[in-house]
Amino acid sequence: MRRPQLKIPSWLPVDGFILALVGTVGLAALLPARGTAATVAGDASTGAVALLFFLYGARLSTREAMAGMRSWRLHLTVLACTFVAFPLLGLAARGLVPYVLTPALYTGLLFLCLVPSTVQSSIAFTSIARGNVAAAICAGSFSSLVGIVVTPLLAALLLGGDGGGFSADSLVTIVLQLLVPFLAGQLLRRWIIGFITRHKKILGLVDRGSILLVVYSAFSTGMVEGIWHQVSVWRLLGLLGVEAVLLALMLTLTSYGSKKAGFPRGDRIAITFAGSKKSLAAGLPMASVLFGAQAGLAVLPLMLFHQMQLMVCAVLSKRYAAQAPGQPDAPDHRPASPRPLPVRAPGPRGGAG
Repeated sequence: MRRPQLKIPSWLPVDGFILALVGTVGLAALLPARGTAATVAGDASTGAVALLFFLYGARLSTREAMAGMRSWRLHLTVLACTFVAFPLLGLAARGLVPYVLTPALYTGLLFLCLVPSTVQSSIAFTSIARGNVAAAICAGSFSSLVGIVVTPLLAALLLGGDGGGFSADSLVTIVLQLLVPFLAGQLLRRWIIGFITRHKKILGLVDRGSILLVVYSAFSTGMVEGIWHQVSVWRLLGLLGVEAVLLALMLTLTSYGSKKAGFPRGDRIAITFAGSKKSLAAGLPMASVLFGAQAGLAVLPLMLFHQMQLMVCAVLSKRYAAQAPGQPDAPDHRPASPRPLPVRAPGPRGGAG
């Protein structure tokens, strides 16, 4: 008699990259880098962050991203959700400290609210839901481009001393590690884009490997310094509850808000997925620069939120697909919006955008 096999439901996406991240966290817990090894891991992590943002810059065609601004109302809506509505909700959550969240977890939650939108998963879910895929590509890419500058500035403004002590030196470090490599990638793009295109699979592994290195270094530092003793199981459950409410509020705001604003169905779908989600690929390396030794605990809310948004949006995208042409909420066959040119996604492949 054949034993029944345990199968994961198709509507419940298990992100392979998240599993790799969990494994990396486990490795850091069992074998944290210490002494010279910690120094080497920290230096390698710094180099990995610079490499990531160099590749982001080289992949993104600024000309095509600017062409996407023909749908300027849609892009401004996504940017407002990402860099205005999310931070305001994050600031409102301060009232949960210390009753539900510890100060350290709240700092991570607020940082989560400052991170740019995703690219890959927004495109994937918009496609499944039969929305405006071209708009989702441009909205996610433009959000990533703006986030290179806006996320560190908002962190300096809103996190203050909670972010590890922002100063002029900290901002110089951010510019050197994030903005300069990104601009260098943009400047060299015309000469190296052919190489990047031919070796995109290998460079995708480099992307993911670099992020795993950043996570290992950050969580190793946290283990050595004992920061994980600050978090109990009940605090983690409280954090999950807060993030579930945050995601529900943003999905409601993007969905119903875009409908009230008069966007056609295809654009509403793109706004819902691009405006309610946060990029793990962009957030992790930024956190390593912004928080230093405290990065391990600071990125925990982002890692949990990332997997939660994948699960919820997978269900939501299939519900939208069921309402495609022929259903009450179906489009009237008019073009959703001017369809911008495709933009190559700047984040690593594998759903961690």
